[in-house]
Formats: sequence, structure tokens, C-alpha cells
Amino acid sequence: MASQKKNSDFLKQGGILAIASLFVRLIGLIYRIPMSNILGEEGNGIYAVAFEIYDLILIISSYSLPLAMSKIVSAQLARKEYKNSSQTLKVGMIFAAVSGGVFGSVLLFGAKFIEDHVYPEYAGVHIPLRVLAPTILIVAFLGVFRGFFQGMKTMIPTAVSQIIEQVINAIVSVLASWLFMKWTIGDPLRSAWGAAGGTLGTCLGAAAALLLLVFLISIYKPILRKKESRDRTWHADTTGELFRVLILTILPVILSQTVYNISGLIDYKIYGYFSSQSGVDAVTIKSMVGVYSSKYRVMCSVPIALSTALASSMIPSAVAAFTEKDFNQLRYNVASVVKFNMIIAFPCFIGYTVLGMPIIKLLFSSNYILGGKMLVIGSLAIVFYALSNVTGGALQSINRMSLPVVHSAVSLILHIIIVMICVKYTSIGIYSLLVGNITFPLVVWLLNLYALKRCIPGGYRQEVVKSFIAPLAASIWMGIITLAVYEFFGLFTTSNIIRTLLSLVIAVVTYFAALLLLNTVTRDELVEFPFGYRLYALAKKMRLMA
Repeated sequence: MASQKKNSDFLKQGGILAIASLFVRLIGLIYRIPMSNILGEEGNGIYAVAFEIYDLILIISSYSLPLAMSKIVSAQLARKEYKNSSQTLKVGMIFAAVSGGVFGSVLLFGAKFIEDHVYPEYAGVHIPLRVLAPTILIVAFLGVFRGFFQGMKTMIPTAVSQIIEQVINAIVSVLASWLFMKWTIGDPLRSAWGAAGGTLGTCLGAAAALLLLVFLISIYKPILRKKESRDRTWHADTTGELFRVLILTILPVILSQTVYNISGLIDYKIYGYFSSQSGVDAVTIKSMVGVYSSKYRVMCSVPIALSTALASSMIPSAVAAFTEKDFNQLRYNVASVVKFNMIIAFPCFIGYTVLGMPIIKLLFSSNYILGGKMLVIGSLAIVFYALSNVTGGALQSINRMSLPVVHSAVSLILHIIIVMICVKYTSIGIYSLLVGNITFPLVVWLLNLYALKRCIPGGYRQEVVKSFIAPLAASIWMGIITLAVYEFFGLFTTSNIIRTLLSLVIAVVTYFAALLLLNTVTRDELVEFPFGYRLYALAKKMRLMA
């Protein structure tokens, strides 16, 4: 019974974070549509490069804090070290203040240098970078509080704060982009000012989320003090020891995530440099990057965010299982998240392949043909990112922190070579970035999988039929039906909106039915999913499950 409760709680917490991430990404997708149309392709290109630079500095300074705090606190609570967990929170806040302050200042004062000496092809990028600088400090504190709550195996504070952050971000980004573009008519850097309006939303959204978590921490303090009074810890960790543990936990994650995210910056540099060398003008370069970032990457980010959320939710339970040497529970955690991810990733991949062009046309008013082609060709990356995220999180959970770093570095080297060859020696242009975006997570996943089999005591083996073959088969069947429905409705209407929306509804129903007909999930697994009991009731009404 205890094991079943663990499994249920683990998946439910993962489901909470996954739903929040889905909601956040949907809001992000919705607001990026008007913002993308306001900025134009050139402004979207500047916005994309600014965000890649911001993301890299964020990773170096504080992006790994939620994972590190979660990992340390969950291990301490598994040993009932409540005083140490409270001290870890204080140490994390000191680290956030120093790291966030230093790197925020670097971005603020170094923005023009970055533009002049690293990305001269993207004139004006220093403006949105300076707007993003304070966000580095804000997100550092945000990461500490989110990681602390995740370490306690509750994802609700993180989920709620993410939703509030994105709602504020959406409202401010669209409004500020429109106002900044309106106020700078005639300015040669007008597109850059518009992009700065978008980044202002990021800053204010993070500030709103931080205020919420500070409030929640203040409410939780009396509960924490009661737990501390019952703490029977024989050895209290000193501040110095906690700093050492925090830094040793953070560094491998920083290196791993830096390698992951620097690939985007390198892609933009390689594409910009070699395209300009071959005579492509700067506006066209920024426009192509704008389509790639604002259409293809935004659409792919929705399902990838779900995999990231599930991988994050797995870590506290996996760390606790590893600490308690419950390797059966550890294997269950990894296998469950892989299976859950594939149930999400495969239909997204097939759905984008079948309806990529109509979906982009539905959402965006400009350059939907190029954006649609990118989504159709590059959607396979969703599956590989899901697998690489989960396996990387599993390795971090079992204290093999350096392995994801090595694997990402190996994949990055191959990635650079592949993208450079494609851009320089072929005529596929911006599609070169799609090739790199697919091969990068593929290599990382294969290396992570091999390491997991060696490093988990007793080995690790993923069940294949229900985790991979059945979801893929259900997705292919869904894709065939969906395409047929889209073409059928084309006999009666020329409206892409009607055809696409009706096809998407049919796609969801078809996939759900096919998934259950193939016995991909059991009743117990289904009820552990988000809204699981409602899904089970629906399955019974459809006579797909007893």
C-alpha cells in the first residue's frame, strides 16, 4: 500500500506541474501570436537572439537553482533533517543574491559589447538585453523558493507561480511591444525597441511570481519551525558545508544546461555568419531567424515543456528512492515518466507532421508557409527532447551529475559540425537549424540511456511495447484519420479555421480511443494522470475500458 501511495503521489505531483506547464505554454503561444505580428520578422529575430543570450546567462547564474534546491532538500527531508533544510533555504537565498546580482550587472553593462563584438548581424539587440538584466536577479530568488517547495514534494506553489508569471508576462509583453513600436516610428532601431517591450513582460511577470512565493514562504515558516523542533538530526550541516553541497550540485547542472542552451546561440551565429558571407542581407537573416524562433520553436516548446516539467517532478521522488536505496521505486519513477512522456510526445510529433501547415496558418498572419514547412520537417525533435530531458533528470537524481554534461558536450560538438556543414555546403539555408535541432537531443538521449543501464543498481530496462510502440501506433492512426477529416471538410468549406479546429477535436478523440484500444495504459495508470478519474469515466462511457 505504501508503495502504491508513493507511485500515485509521484505521478499526481508530476501531473500538477505538467498541467501548469501546459497552461503556461498555451498562454505563451497565445500572446506570442499578436506580439509576433506586432514585431514583424525582423523584430522577432532580435527578440530570439536576445532571449538566447539571456537564457544562457540565466543558466550560468541561477537556472539550476530549482533543481539543486529540490535535490538537496528532498534528500534532507528523507533523513528528517528539518533544520538543515531550513538552513539550505537561507544559503540558497544568499547564493541567489550574489549570483543574480553579479550576472545581472554583467548583462546590463555588457549588452552593447555583446552586440558589437559577438552578434553584429543583429543590430539593436543590446536594447532588449538591458531590459532583461534585472530579471536575472529576480529569477534567481524565484528559483530558490520553487526548488525548496519542490524538494518538499509539492509542485503547487511552482505551478501557481508559473501561471501568474505567464499571465502578467503575456499582458505586459503585448501591450509594451505595441506601445514601444508606436513610440519609435522612424527610429532605425524600432524593431529592437519592440523586442524590448516583449522582454519587459518577462521581467514584470517574474517579479509578480516572486512576490507570491515570498508570501507563501512567510505562511509556511511556522510549520517549518514546528518540524525543526522535532528534528533529531545528529549532525547539523554548517553554512560552509551547505554552500559546498549547493555549488557541487549546481555546477554540473549549469554545465549541462549551458551546453544544451548554447546550441541555439551557436546556431544563430553560424547561420548569420555564413549567410552574410554568401551575400544574404542582414534583414533577411534576422527575418529567417524570426520565423524559426517565433513559429517553429514556439510550437515545439509546448510539448517539450511538459517533458521538462515531468522530469523535474520526478527528481525529488527519485532522489528519495535513491537515498533510501529503494531501487525498484527509482526504476518505476524513471519508467513511468518515460512512458507518460511518450504518450504526449508521439501524438504531438505526428499531429504537427500532418497539420503543421494549417496550424501555423491558423495562428500566424505572416510567413506561415515557411513556418509550416519547418514544423512539418522538424517536429520529430519533440520526441528526442522528451527522452533526453527525462534520462538526464534520472542521472542527476542518482548523483551522476557529470554524465549529462559530458553527453551534452559530445552532442554539441557533433551538432556544430552538422549545422556548419549544412549551412556552408548545402542550399537548405535555415532548414540547417532543424537538422541540428533533431540530432542534438537524439545523441544526448542515446548516451544518457546507455549510462542509466550501467549506473542504476540492478540495471534499467524500459518496457518497449506500451511505452513506445503502442503510443506511436495510436499516433499514426490518429494522423491518418485527422488528415482524412481535414481533406473531407475541404469539400464543404475553404475556411482553414473550421477545418483545422474540427480536425484537432477529431484527433484528440481518435488518439484517446486508439491508446485505450491498444491497452497502452491500465485503469490504475489512467486515474493517476491529470483528471484521471474523469478520463476513466469517459473511457467507460465509450466502452473502451471496463
